[in-house]
Amino acid sequence: MPSIIQCDVAIVGGGLAGGLIALALRTKRPDVDIRLIEPGAIGGAHVWSFFSSDVTDADRWLPAPLVSHGWRGYEVAFPAYRRALKAGYYSIESERFARVVGTSLAPGQLLAERAIGVGAGAVVLASGDRVEARGVIDARGVADMSMLDLGWQKFVGRELVLTKAHGVERPTVMDATVEQIDGYRFVYCLPFGEKRMFVEDTYYSDTPDIDRAALTERIDAYAAAKGWQVESIAREEAGALPVAIGGDFDAFWRGGGAKTPKAGLRAGLFHPTTGYSLPDAIRLAVAVSRAGDLSTPALLDLTHGMAKRAWAERGFYRMLDAMLFRAAEPDERYRILERFYRLNPGLIGRFYAGRSTMMDKARILSGRPPVPVGRALAAIRGRA
Repeated sequence: MPSIIQCDVAIVGGGLAGGLIALALRTKRPDVDIRLIEPGAIGGAHVWSFFSSDVTDADRWLPAPLVSHGWRGYEVAFPAYRRALKAGYYSIESERFARVVGTSLAPGQLLAERAIGVGAGAVVLASGDRVEARGVIDARGVADMSMLDLGWQKFVGRELVLTKAHGVERPTVMDATVEQIDGYRFVYCLPFGEKRMFVEDTYYSDTPDIDRAALTERIDAYAAAKGWQVESIAREEAGALPVAIGGDFDAFWRGGGAKTPKAGLRAGLFHPTTGYSLPDAIRLAVAVSRAGDLSTPALLDLTHGMAKRAWAERGFYRMLDAMLFRAAEPDERYRILERFYRLNPGLIGRFYAGRSTMMDKARILSGRPPVPVGRALAAIRGRA
């Protein structure tokens, strides 16, 4: 016999965005009765990374217990330029994320079931049970994005267990000295231990299609070129993150449920150029934990308002994306990033945090662009 479960807030989806909201509420509002609805493992199987400048000092309490690895600097490499930058960089592994979020929940607050219907005040589960909540947040991941004009940052990542120490002290967040294939290609390396290295083969591509076998072969070739002898593979993941060029944000939001509060990619809360959603997910989770009213109408105003403002404020990044994808030849896209990484470290940090100042924007656009001017102007004019 189906049952009715009542609570204050139902969070549908236990990925990054939903898990952060659950953790924030359990940390700051333990009096609020929540249900986290997730049929699989909390957080899935991922590695998320962020710069120290991505998170304000006031919000650091939320990601702090989740961090698995941290470094005081990172490096980038391009065919004509290499640079080491002094900035904090951190990684969160899904296993730790699942453990921290899971242990924060009270007994019965995690529902390991699939939601088949999400409404303004209730969630219907595959078992037939119904969760009735004062507030509902849909955090089930990406919804229909056909209303948006997108490029893609797609990747395959592998954590390699090596036979001997690699001797690498800092992450390389972009190694673009590799062969340029399928758009702008770079390799991303995170030293997780003296014999562990997470290596990700990444592409700024026109399509989200991933040839997983080809990318894993390229990772193997990259490791071999570095002299790293692989003993085993500890983890593997693949994904395609949206890079926003333009589109109809209001239509996109309606497509995921016009009257339902949303979080994460489903809300359109991601950096237009990197596709990363972690900084926005932290901001939203903190905002929910501070909200006086956790009813669905109030949460709708909060989530839609934050997403709408972010879309409106980030037009500059979408313009740059139009230049990257529409003005630059695919095998020449690396020149745009190579030029960008010659700029001031503070500017770079604010860019990744989505907080570029007017002076930052002027500096990024100053000088001769690394793409043909006519094509750059045509790409900007053609942007929706």
